[in-house]
Amino acid sequence: MSEYTDKNGATVRVERSSAGEAFEIHAGDGEVAGHADFRDRDGTRIFHHTEVDEQYGGRGLGTALVRGAVEATRADGTLIVPVCPMVKAFLEKNSDEFAEAYRLPTPDDLAFVRAGGGGEG
Repeated sequence: MSEYTDKNGATVRVERSSAGEAFEIHAGDGEVAGHADFRDRDGTRIFHHTEVDEQYGGRGLGTALVRGAVEATRADGTLIVPVCPMVKAFLEKNSDEFAEAYRLPTPDDLAFVRAGGGGEG
């Protein structure tokens, strides 16, 4: 679990979901405000969808969620494959910090996500 401060000064936490292949962000009220979905494959973690509930918009929760998911995945020694545009943009923007932590998706990665029901985006 990682804690961050949103744009309103509230503490939010990011943790792996106990229900499946996702990281969740919990807002200051403890509610799940969003999730970053992934599928693990051959030593990689393919992030395929990230979403934050509209009612929490404008607080920077999407960035905190992605940062928490990326940091936890890197700490596990798992290579990140960003299919989700939000995760990809975060990694590119912070490439000095995370360059060694990810690689771009291959056609096989995309087919794997599609076959498992994960979307792109």
